[in-house]
Amino acid sequence: MADPLDELFARLSREPDFDAPELQAHDATDRLLLQTAAAAGYLDRDGESVDEVVAVIGDRHGALTLGAATLLGATRIRVHQDPLLGERALSANAARLGLVEVSENRPLDASLLEGARLVLLQLPRSLAELDEIAQAVARWADPEVVLLAGGRVKHMTLAMNKVLRRSFGEVTAGLAARKSRVLRASEPRPADELGDPRFPVWGRDPDLPFAVAAFGATFGGATLDHGSRLLLRSLREDPPDALPEAACRILDLGCGNGVLAVSAALALPGAQVIASDQSAAAVAATRLTAEAAGVLDRVEVHRADATEAVQGGWADLVLLNPPFHTGATVHAGVAHRLIRSCARALAPGGELRLVFNSQLAYRPLVERVIGPSRQVARDRTFTVLSAVRR
Repeated sequence: MADPLDELFARLSREPDFDAPELQAHDATDRLLLQTAAAAGYLDRDGESVDEVVAVIGDRHGALTLGAATLLGATRIRVHQDPLLGERALSANAARLGLVEVSENRPLDASLLEGARLVLLQLPRSLAELDEIAQAVARWADPEVVLLAGGRVKHMTLAMNKVLRRSFGEVTAGLAARKSRVLRASEPRPADELGDPRFPVWGRDPDLPFAVAAFGATFGGATLDHGSRLLLRSLREDPPDALPEAACRILDLGCGNGVLAVSAALALPGAQVIASDQSAAAVAATRLTAEAAGVLDRVEVHRADATEAVQGGWADLVLLNPPFHTGATVHAGVAHRLIRSCARALAPGGELRLVFNSQLAYRPLVERVIGPSRQVARDRTFTVLSAVRR
């Protein structure tokens, strides 16, 4: 008998997310999570309908959500995907498969989890993100909820079990299959044991005159990462030549926790600053960071893909500290896509100020799609380039 997941997965696409021949819209963990749920019959309690009892978190491109509809018969699945492109890929795949009514995206809050008896989770890369998710499930889901959290064995650690035990009384590990494994968490701890929500968290850095907020999925957490520190130093020591004297328009692309956007707004009171990121956690963190610094009225924050938050030719300056991975896979193509998008956003004569790991050698691409560049800072790990739009 044909495996229904084989047919489903064969029809999935990553679009409009970054794609490459070596990347897929599903992985072995998606399959193992769905098969584990189906074999255990978690949804068959008292013969009840499975409507509105399944939540999916961290679905990359729709494999978990559409697989739950296909294999488990789940409908009205509530889904949380931090990346905007993940949401769009799920929507496109659902339309392609005629499954547009089976799911709805929600934020990571009670609207996602209230009453859920089964939660399927692609394990995140960070323990902080896992901690925030686990506490949310324990706080808002059904008291009999089962959380199935799957990942690639090479990325899993015993620390993940420890994090889950902060929110659940019972945590067990299943057998590995196809280099993936599923952790099962149940018996959510009562509210008095969970304590207050652990996110957002706040951090301070001696190089910043403001506090930094972060949620579990915010890149870099509540810190000033090494690349952003070097980029900010370059702006102080070698300020951009192309900024208008009276006012300027600045785009912080991939804003993370907001340190670049907020620093720009504080340094240039007349500037119009737009911060954008496809991560819901990044956007929420940037708003909090800007509010705490007293510049939220001058920093627009958007959840958007690449530079779609601004019109073509809008920016006098784009600040970019790009990611170098897609999911858990290191891939320079993600940054290449953002750099190309900067060409659309920059005004003629506008500047891209870019920081990157020196070994990634982005300079030839920058000069091809933006314009002439110069190195403005470098240390043992990172390089900062300034490139002027032709």
